[in-house]
Amino acid sequence: MTSRRSDSSRKVSRSSSRERQTAYDSRSSRSRVIRSSCSNSETSGGDVMNTEQRLALTIETLGIARLFERWGASPIAAAATERVAVILLIVAAAVLANWIARRLIVRVLHGLFRRTRVTWDDRIAERGVLLKLSRVAPALVLYAGAALVAPEVPWVVEAVRRTMTAWIVLVAAFTIGALIDVFHDLYRESPVAARRSITVFVQLAKVLVLIVAGVIVLTTILDQSPFGILSGLGAMSAVLLLVFRDSILGFVSGVQLSANNMVQIGDWIEMPKYDADGDVIDITLQTIKVQNWDKTITTIPIYALVSDSFRNWRGMTESGGRRIKRAVNIDMRSVRFVDAEMLERFKRFSRIREYLETRQAEIDAYNTEHGIDLADAVSGRRMTNLGVFRAYVTAYLKAHPLIRQDMTFLVRHLPPGPTGIPIEIFVFSADQRWPFYEGIQADIFDHLLAVIPEFDLHVYQEPSGYDLAAIAEALRGKSVEKATETRG
Repeated sequence: MTSRRSDSSRKVSRSSSRERQTAYDSRSSRSRVIRSSCSNSETSGGDVMNTEQRLALTIETLGIARLFERWGASPIAAAATERVAVILLIVAAAVLANWIARRLIVRVLHGLFRRTRVTWDDRIAERGVLLKLSRVAPALVLYAGAALVAPEVPWVVEAVRRTMTAWIVLVAAFTIGALIDVFHDLYRESPVAARRSITVFVQLAKVLVLIVAGVIVLTTILDQSPFGILSGLGAMSAVLLLVFRDSILGFVSGVQLSANNMVQIGDWIEMPKYDADGDVIDITLQTIKVQNWDKTITTIPIYALVSDSFRNWRGMTESGGRRIKRAVNIDMRSVRFVDAEMLERFKRFSRIREYLETRQAEIDAYNTEHGIDLADAVSGRRMTNLGVFRAYVTAYLKAHPLIRQDMTFLVRHLPPGPTGIPIEIFVFSADQRWPFYEGIQADIFDHLLAVIPEFDLHVYQEPSGYDLAAIAEALRGKSVEKATETRG
């Protein structure tokens, strides 16, 4: 029995010795790696060890594994516990760095931004630029702590560092995108933004930043040259063209629209093909949004504005006038020559009194010169009530304070038709605002419709139910009279 117990004790002792030797070898190997790294750093010209090396030596000096061994843990368990403790310390440091960056630095800076008078720092806070940038802090801690976890296993350290580098690149890309949005916000507050939109270029810049960041991330993770990555993407160009077809078309079309100044935010455009008739409210890389007058939204592919035709009313807005183009149909049976009685009556209208006197003197001189008998209404020159009315309309519009006199000004006949002879007004109002424009137009035609009978003219109007009832009543009365006469 005694010999068996002694054999068992020797086996346990040998096993413990092997565990201690294994743990010692692991720590020795780790120490050699760390000290070799430090000596290499000094040999390469660095006078001071970097942060990773200092932390590694500090942890090694503390002897966490030996501490656990004194507490009764086996050497292998103590070494593993030391490794876990280091990992937890690094993770805790990363969490602490993230908390400090997000909670303290960002909040303090945002508080300072609110107290300033400038607006650009407020936009930085609104877009979360500093909040996005703060995500670099934990990545830097994990990058620095990678060498402390397993310095004797280089590929683990390299994998962690590459992952953190990719994370930092992505954070930088999103931060740059937020800064681009800040610039866009500031631009939209300037007066120039009302005339020229840069939304397409802003979106293109963000896409390019993400593409560059993606190439750098792939280069870092795969440990390949960026030219090799780009050559691989070139082989996939056909697939990329299919995937990004709308984006490419939108970009090219956006550049053409912007370069030629074809459309801007706030323009009133008409595009019947897409049932669009309203103001442009947004221009993006792929689409343009139009708010129609009934408050509905029409979304149009931006390349359609280049390939198809559309009407832009911006020229009207910039001209300072808005066209009035409307006609009154005159019953041709009411058109006649002006006789002496009508002439005297028309002279009561102060707007055309001078015109009538000048015109009549010119006509009389012509007829006298050519020996035309004034009683011959056909051979000589005569004024007509329609011509006098047209002169009155011209004089009335010339005196109107809300009609642009420096723009196209016409009062003309249109070809006669089944609905009479149209007298068209083609002028421009001085007020472009829709309600006021409609009010000006309505006031003009209210006045003209009321004054037409003064010139012995009649407005043409198709028979209505009231007219048909009057005709039926008249026919009924004639039938009764005829029946009465027949009986008598």
